[in-house]
Amino acid sequence: MSDATLHDHDARLSACPACDAAPLAQRIAAGGGGQEDIVLSLPTIHCATCITDVERVLNRHPGVRDARVNLTLRRVTVDAPGMSAEELIPVVEGIGYEAHELDPAALSASAADRQGRDILMRIGVAGFAMMNIMILSVAVWSGAEDATRDMFHWISGAIALPTVAFAGQPFFASAWRALRHGRLGMDVPISLALVLASAISVYETVQSGHHAYFDAAVMLCFFLLIGRYLDYRTRAVARSAAEELTALEVPRAFRVTTAGDEPVPVAELVPGDLIRIRPGARIPADGEIAEGNSEIDRSLLTGESIPVPARPGVALSAGEVNLTGPLVMRVTAAGRDSSLARLTALVAAAETARGHYTGLADRASRLYSPLVHLLAFCSFLGWYFATHDLRLAVNVAAAVLIITCPCALGLAVPAVVTAASGRLFRRGMLIKDGTALERLAEVDAVVFDKTGTLTMGVPQLVSLDPIPAEARPVALALSQGSGHPLSQALAQALREAGTEPAPLSDLREVPGYGIAGIWQGREVRLGRADWLGARHGEATLSASWLSLGDEGGQGAPIRLEFSDRLRPGAEACVARILGSGRRVMLLSGDAAPVVQDLAQRLGIAEWRAGVTPVEKAEALRDLRQQGLHPLMVGDGLNDTAALTEAHVSISPASALDAARTASDMVLMGSDLAPVAEGLELARSARARIKENFAISLVYNIVAVPIAIAGFATPLMAALAMSLSSISVTLNALRLR
Repeated sequence: MSDATLHDHDARLSACPACDAAPLAQRIAAGGGGQEDIVLSLPTIHCATCITDVERVLNRHPGVRDARVNLTLRRVTVDAPGMSAEELIPVVEGIGYEAHELDPAALSASAADRQGRDILMRIGVAGFAMMNIMILSVAVWSGAEDATRDMFHWISGAIALPTVAFAGQPFFASAWRALRHGRLGMDVPISLALVLASAISVYETVQSGHHAYFDAAVMLCFFLLIGRYLDYRTRAVARSAAEELTALEVPRAFRVTTAGDEPVPVAELVPGDLIRIRPGARIPADGEIAEGNSEIDRSLLTGESIPVPARPGVALSAGEVNLTGPLVMRVTAAGRDSSLARLTALVAAAETARGHYTGLADRASRLYSPLVHLLAFCSFLGWYFATHDLRLAVNVAAAVLIITCPCALGLAVPAVVTAASGRLFRRGMLIKDGTALERLAEVDAVVFDKTGTLTMGVPQLVSLDPIPAEARPVALALSQGSGHPLSQALAQALREAGTEPAPLSDLREVPGYGIAGIWQGREVRLGRADWLGARHGEATLSASWLSLGDEGGQGAPIRLEFSDRLRPGAEACVARILGSGRRVMLLSGDAAPVVQDLAQRLGIAEWRAGVTPVEKAEALRDLRQQGLHPLMVGDGLNDTAALTEAHVSISPASALDAARTASDMVLMGSDLAPVAEGLELARSARARIKENFAISLVYNIVAVPIAIAGFATPLMAALAMSLSSISVTLNALRLR
């Protein structure tokens, strides 16, 4: 992305700094620099084994740094500098998976919808055939014999075999791709069971046997398809944060030309294009309003329900909604360069990161697939040698193949992570690091910064009167060179008063202390009281101090007081965390009376004032050395080291770029309540993952012996296998 585009976003005008969430992804992504990741669509993947296979083959390929599959979006993101999609697609296709280059500007929901409709169609065909075969079976069950019975069997076979071949195509195609490339995917035992059930039925019919099982073969296929569709639907309900963001993407825009409005794909827009946005329409790209006035709804991106005014010169981001008036916008970034696309990529990368539980499930699934076939083969041999009944041995083997499919184990972690990240996103919290949710569940101490975190960080100067008129240009030059909220508030007040900045040299900011420069040969400073040789006293208002040097008797630092207000939800958030039994601390660089007053208002017993950035980081390190797992919530440059030192960290969207980059999660709105909710949700998610592992373990302990003992038919096995997968996903949905 160009520097000009970044500058356009840095200059965004916003009614509330916390609403400025979309450019967050742009800045974070831009910070990494380098070539764009390659994104490939993988329409045929459906389980944990697929994820492992694709990631393994890509990560082994020369030139590939990293590859991460997102099962929810059915895509893989590949970090491979200097390589193209055309070079990587054959690598994926070489192990039997269909792959296409994906334009992130295009909606991915259509492919998922087509898959759902395809499964429904196959369910309909299998259900219709099943009912017809069951009608024919009634005659056989009623006592039809010899030629009549054989005729009904042949008619049933003529219906069943094409039905199984067509309706079971998703299983057969996946299994064939796996076997052709020397793998044992989860669809291999299912396909083998369908083939065995059909083969034994054909064998019975050719031998004029009393019973053929064409109805059971079609019913088996029918219920397997229902299980797959229900799994698809439950995962669609547990839609992830990445999918929530993808749903905000707009496929087309109306470009303004001399001949009128021209509908074009968003991917064809280039910076400088003018596009028309009608009332009620979603913003298709990043840009700046050229004409018109309206109100913009940013709720789906920031969690803020109050619309913000829009007028010429205001920057807009893709995914926002134009509410009241028509607008003409000049495009600054579109498609994969838009802030929404970058935010989606950031979240998708977090959702595909491998935590401890994910790695455990993947290893178990890889080991389990060969074990399934070994158990089925041993069951076949055991039953055949014990009874010399080929039909019975095949049925038992088919039941074992189906009932031991490790689908539930493969879904145990992804289903929970997807549901949890989706819920947090809807509450206004963005997960940047995929392991953050796992680490958040371990938190037993929470450390808050004050200004910009527990307070809104948008203080207002109480009065300009303490600053002499001749000193105001110096104060403006110093304050506008600092990113501290108090300095920004001072700069805004001085500019509104018509002050022009004085020329300063050697301007430098000292994190945690303030900013200094050279004016007329002497050092001037703006910052903390102790840095300027002053005392804060007992006042409970935040203050900054201005020193103009010693010349002319102007050496006494000037006290500048600021008022601020609590961030929405701060009191409820702190009370909820304290109520959960976690330790809460407040660390601030502000003066002791100010920090003490805020701590008492919020009920925080442990607080420290006048803390430097190094001391904040040391405090976090001390907590970790005590065996605690601290969460750091901060927003400033002076919090960056502490955010990095913490076990897990959160920053508001209004934080400085350095703080947001260092944090694991970002609050996109102004409300602090999602922090407490995230802590509880993380522990619930960990509990759901353990429950899902327990469900998978108990299911196999109970079901596998039943199948081996011959008490489960292939049809019963299909129902049990589908039930285990659905129960795991439904358990994850309890997080919603």
